[in-house]
Amino acid sequence: MSEFYQDGPVLGNQYQADKLLRSYLNRVLPADIFTELEPDLLNLGNRVVTDIMEMAEDAESNEPQLISFDPWGKRIDKIKTSKGWKDLDQVSAEEGMVAIGYERKYGEYSRIYQFVKLYLFHPSSAVYTCPLAMTDGAARLLEIYGDESLKNNAYKHLTSRVPGEFWTSGQWMTERTGGSDVGRTETIARFEDGGYKLYGTKWFTSATTSQMAITLARIEDEQGNTIPGSRGLSLFYLEVYTQKGQLNSITIHRLKNKLGTKALPTAELTLNGTNARLIGDIGGGVKKISSLFNITRIYNAKSSIGLMRRAIALAKDYSLRREAFGKKLAEHPLHLETLANLEVEFQGAFQSVFYTSELLGKEECGKATADEIAVLRMLTPLIKLYTAKQAIKVVSEVLESFGGAGYVEDTGIPKLLRDTQVLSIWEGTTNILSLDTLRSIEKENTFAPFIKNILNRLENISEQELLISRDKVYQSVQKIKEYFIQAVKEGKTYIETGARSFAFSLIRTFTASLMLEHAQWSLNNENDRSFTISAIRWCNQDLTPLIYPLDKHGPESKALALDEILKK
Repeated sequence: MSEFYQDGPVLGNQYQADKLLRSYLNRVLPADIFTELEPDLLNLGNRVVTDIMEMAEDAESNEPQLISFDPWGKRIDKIKTSKGWKDLDQVSAEEGMVAIGYERKYGEYSRIYQFVKLYLFHPSSAVYTCPLAMTDGAARLLEIYGDESLKNNAYKHLTSRVPGEFWTSGQWMTERTGGSDVGRTETIARFEDGGYKLYGTKWFTSATTSQMAITLARIEDEQGNTIPGSRGLSLFYLEVYTQKGQLNSITIHRLKNKLGTKALPTAELTLNGTNARLIGDIGGGVKKISSLFNITRIYNAKSSIGLMRRAIALAKDYSLRREAFGKKLAEHPLHLETLANLEVEFQGAFQSVFYTSELLGKEECGKATADEIAVLRMLTPLIKLYTAKQAIKVVSEVLESFGGAGYVEDTGIPKLLRDTQVLSIWEGTTNILSLDTLRSIEKENTFAPFIKNILNRLENISEQELLISRDKVYQSVQKIKEYFIQAVKEGKTYIETGARSFAFSLIRTFTASLMLEHAQWSLNNENDRSFTISAIRWCNQDLTPLIYPLDKHGPESKALALDEILKK
């Protein structure tokens, strides 16, 4: 009797195997641009399952180490990273992972091209996309607010394709006093010896081996006074190392022991008079840094769909190899139903994220209308908060689909789930971004353009098979509008209580319109009903899971949340 050994899943070219990606690009890119870019995407699709994946495996197997002292007791605080991590840095430069967005060779389509590459790269990158996200965000920030010196030095490094010249950037915001609440920042900036020096502790700094960082600090006057709250924060640029290669008056206390993102060096550190440069005018730091967050939040969403796609690709291949109860998993109707539901979830996320990339490219090239800029502002927090939740759900389900093997570390499946979990935390938690969505409506009047965008898309849906789903989306839009009117009337507590469900309703409904649009195009241009099926299934869910808080809702929630007793 021969022993049985189960074959694991095998990944092919990740561009070639991605039916939705190729269909989407065929729809949105001019034919000549698509023809020109496809060979590069095919090449990357192969690299992410060959040499780039090997680099990531090396980086994951050889986690960063903090060497606090040299052999003679001198404090050096050196973070040692693996060869794989360094190679991923080189690949990022050579492949133009950041540069493409700023070369703008393809105009408004450059961001689509760039984010397609990041989408393919992320699942095989050992999360090197984290420093790339902060690098891209810093580049955009300096492009907008940097002086000529910063543009001629740091900006050029951040957008370089040349290994050795390419820089990554850190984003040093989180302190012991709070993460999302940057208004509690305690880092002080003092004007000393003709320049600013920073003093304070950063509790969580990702990609600490980057050459530079962007951070917030309060400028202290000669009497030692500062302005409290977010209003008193200014934005600073610092280089991590001096020209002699020593740390810029920075003490690294420890590397964080995290649930996932193990190859990514994340440190707790103190700024002890670190030389820094003010970006722009004094004050307005939170407003300025929003240009960075807008980029990193889209990166976060791109990472979510990249991980969903990779997890589903593994699950699909495995379903054709694993036999249970006398037949392959793919022959079991319930397993097929599970995979189909995951595919629908992924396709919805894909459409919302890449549409946001389209708007970003148009805005940066001066081709976006005022309404499109408003929609981009509102979509950015929405796609980040919702796709992160989708990714956790999808990757967890994929892990389960592998049975016990999915729980075994050396299959690589658990790592996918650990790395996915951080996506709901980075760049703003779900609740913070739900409130940011409300802020965009209140401060920037984004609601009406957002709704108008959906309705304009629905007006063009005419395929008979899609009309019932189209009408469901119309109904959802009307429900959202009625809810919003009521929420505004009821006041702040009401609308904040339901902010998460409101955000979910907005993005689900918006996504439905995008899926219907692509489904109709594919029917007419590719003679393919598969995207029609996924659009209909998306629209069959509850698109508007709204909460209608009553006067007693708050006390009831408090009793449930804090184990309080509510009497009759």
